[in-house]
Amino acid sequence: MNTKRLISSYDEINDTFVGKIDGKNKYCADYSISDGIFLAIDNNNIPYSVFIENASNVFKISKTMLENSNVKITIDCDSIILSFNMFIEDLKICSIKSENRWGIPKINFLMDTNV
Repeated sequence: MNTKRLISSYDEINDTFVGKIDGKNKYCADYSISDGIFLAIDNNNIPYSVFIENASNVFKISKTMLENSNVKITIDCDSIILSFNMFIEDLKICSIKSENRWGIPKINFLMDTNV
């Protein structure tokens, strides 16, 4: 599994969470992988960012929890299945496993704020 440093931020007023790989500047494709969850990847099939609108509602957690800076996101994808998991303080707050109906290329990645 590839690991990259994640820079995360949460906007309480707009209830949006953004996690971006440190040092990345461009993305190639953006996918809506679930209601309110968007995944951007670059032209090398490396995750660029995760954007979640209405994050407290999507995850059914408090806005205070989303302000925590200890975030990990795992993405495992092949031609058949996409698996997306998000952890805050090692507590799993989101787990999505679905058919890869978007044609997202093979990815096996950990985005971690503590790298």
